[in-house]
Amino acid sequence: MIALIQRVQSARVDVAHADGELETVGAIGAGLLALVAVQPGDDEPRTRRMLERLLGYRVFADELGRMNRSLTDTDGELLLVSQFTLAADTRSGMRPSFTTAATPEDGRRWFDRLVAMAQAAHPRVEIGRFGAHMVVHLVNDGPVTFWLETP
Repeated sequence: MIALIQRVQSARVDVAHADGELETVGAIGAGLLALVAVQPGDDEPRTRRMLERLLGYRVFADELGRMNRSLTDTDGELLLVSQFTLAADTRSGMRPSFTTAATPEDGRRWFDRLVAMAQAAHPRVEIGRFGAHMVVHLVNDGPVTFWLETP
C-alpha cells in the first residue's frame, strides 16, 4: 500500500454530477491529505500498518518547531482519497503501466477497510469517492509531502 501524504491547512474533494454541478464529498481543516493506492498482495496487516503510519507519522511541529508531532498528537483531521495512479510503473516508456496496481475490486476492498479502521481509530476522518473523477483542492502547509509505503 502506498500513501502520498501532505500536511495541509485545509483540503476538500469535489465530484461532478452528470449535470456538471460539483458536490463536496469530503473536507477537512488542518491535518493530513492522504492519496492512497492499493497494490497486489495488500492485506489486513499492511492496511493496519498504513493506518498506524498515517496516524503516527511525525510531520507536525512541536514547541521547538521540529517535526515531532503526529496527526494523533495534534488532533488533526484526515482526508483519505483513493488514487490508483500512485501505483503506476513509470520506469520506462512514455505511458504509465498499471500492472503494479491492485484490481479495482481489491483496491476498493482494501481502501474501504483502511477507511473503516481510520474511522474507528480517529475522530476526524473524511473520504473522497472511490472510482470517481475527483477534483482535489488543498492548501499544503510547508509544503510538507511524504511518500509512505508498507512492505
